[in-house]
Amino acid sequence: MKRRKFITLLGGAAAWPLAARAQQPVKPVRIGYLSATSPSDVYMEIFRQGMGDVGYLEGRDFVIEPRFAHRDYSRFPALVEEMLSAKVVLIVMGGPASTAAPLAAKSVPVVFGFSGDPVDAGIVSSFARPGGNATGISFLQLDLAPKRVDLLKEAVPAISKVGVLSNPDHAGDASELRATRDAARQGGLAIEHFQVRADDSFEAAFTAISQSDCNALLTFPDALTFFHRRAIADFAVRRRLPSIFGWKPYAEAGGMISYGPILRDNFARLAVFVDKILKGARPADLPVEQPTKFELVINLKTAKTLGLEVPWFLQQRADEVIE
Repeated sequence: MKRRKFITLLGGAAAWPLAARAQQPVKPVRIGYLSATSPSDVYMEIFRQGMGDVGYLEGRDFVIEPRFAHRDYSRFPALVEEMLSAKVVLIVMGGPASTAAPLAAKSVPVVFGFSGDPVDAGIVSSFARPGGNATGISFLQLDLAPKRVDLLKEAVPAISKVGVLSNPDHAGDASELRATRDAARQGGLAIEHFQVRADDSFEAAFTAISQSDCNALLTFPDALTFFHRRAIADFAVRRRLPSIFGWKPYAEAGGMISYGPILRDNFARLAVFVDKILKGARPADLPVEQPTKFELVINLKTAKTLGLEVPWFLQQRADEVIE
């Protein structure tokens, strides 16, 4: 009897450290977030909400270690090093910050939300087989380019020459411009391209557009034009140019039309990738996704300011009409 008691006590003593460890709170994982822009980055907040949607509680399960480049892309390497020094286990990258993925992926997994082409940018080998330590979502879909041209022509049949405003340093810009030119040619429209590469290049681009014979404006979405979306929309109104953009926030800022993916849904979905990787999945085995849902937004207030009547059939097709 004494021997059995001794064995029971011994077994209990051996099990005690395991039980104690099991009861100890798990330390929250550190997740880096690299933003190309400045606080507050609305899409970082959406990612944070996405983490809650897949069952993670901030502070208990994870903490975010954010870094902001303030549109100075040369800072990406140093900011990545800062996050690695902070012992992050994974880095989420938004917009052009995603171009720093190959650098960060040498040390930790990377999940990106990128408006460009991740293959052209050298982030992944292919959409189906990323082949490295990075994966995520690309918002670049070349089949949207001709649809935007068609929508602009449907809204304002009288247009003849479209000014295209874009950042040529954005991965995928050349292929999007090519698809836009092809669509314009088929629709009987001429295209003139105007480039912006930095915050201080917009005034020169606006002057060049003003001096051209363009009678409509199409702007490609990327972090640079997104940050200056209100200035672009205001310029288009001053020059009485009907305008179309790739994402809803451009129309909310005063652009006449936008057509593209629902950014909120896609940035929230980055949390699904993070969840899978934290549970053991390899980024190389998670195909890069592209959006499957799109929204057409028409700003009737802007159209009326321009003296334009957007056709009723187009308004009926819109997911949202801003009045």
